[in-house]
Amino acid sequence: MKVGIIGASGYTGSELLRILVTHPEANVTAASSRRYEGREIWRIHRFLKGFYDLKFCSPDIDNFTDCDVVFTAVPHGEAMKYVPDLLNSGIKVVDISADYRLDKETYERVYGKEHVGYVEAVYGLPELHREKIKRANLVANPGCYPTGTVLAVAPLAKLELVERVVFDCKSGITGAGDSPSAFTHYPNLHESIVPYKITAHRHYYEMVQELGKLQSDIRISFTPQVFPGSRGILTNAHVFLRGELDRDELYKIYEKFYSNCFFIRLQEGVSLSQVRGSNFCDISIHPGEDRVVVVSAIDNLVKGASGQAVQNMNLITGLDEETGLKLPPLFP
Repeated sequence: MKVGIIGASGYTGSELLRILVTHPEANVTAASSRRYEGREIWRIHRFLKGFYDLKFCSPDIDNFTDCDVVFTAVPHGEAMKYVPDLLNSGIKVVDISADYRLDKETYERVYGKEHVGYVEAVYGLPELHREKIKRANLVANPGCYPTGTVLAVAPLAKLELVERVVFDCKSGITGAGDSPSAFTHYPNLHESIVPYKITAHRHYYEMVQELGKLQSDIRISFTPQVFPGSRGILTNAHVFLRGELDRDELYKIYEKFYSNCFFIRLQEGVSLSQVRGSNFCDISIHPGEDRVVVVSAIDNLVKGASGQAVQNMNLITGLDEETGLKLPPLFP
């Protein structure tokens, strides 16, 4: 199938290109960049030399009308300018921005801008919404933090076992995008961990939305931090339960919930180095005296963005969701 990427020059776009180059059923025929229009992809993404002869095009819709699927990997507020026209052209869309993850009212309140091209989308977390995704024409790819947090707690929320959960998350700096800033400046992050948007990160509302569908009265707190590494999100979910469950009972709940989910791996312990470059979400469960700590690890550029987007593309086009993604992590 012919695949297009609107916004292919950033980290998410380059990761899509990396994954799709070996996908057996996908051929990237259009990749846009306003900044690099007319230049060969490999001259910007030098790690892809030898894999693409394609040149960056403009994001004009006419460059994508022959595509079967288009990924919109653009900043928040930009995808809505393209998605309605793509859908009207009969093209399936996986949006990697935040534009279609929330309902219109919540989006406008949280992101502070009018949503001018709102249509209803399916939230693209396959482990929760696989069957709906299969029937969708527009999939809203989840944020990176909500992917790691929701997957860590969903089995317990489904059974309405959670009194409260506190998410403590640490992300690699690629989550901030490829535009340099004082926040991402090497001396400011080296040998440091920096909390930011401590009680006001926009991804919180996706967590409330998705976990709230499973358990309406769940209470959620969330604090993100950045560590001086390029990839990965480690989530420590401090789960305060209604009642007590031992380790074996907890593992049985998770094994049953994720029994048909290839990309979820229950581990004795997790680390970011064990998922790097892969579409896996590793989860470990640690009961304590006052709470259960569920730890999840994902690569924020793969399962947290582009890999999950390809997983969603597979589902909406009738392919096995593992197609082109069944690769082990890069270790060490």
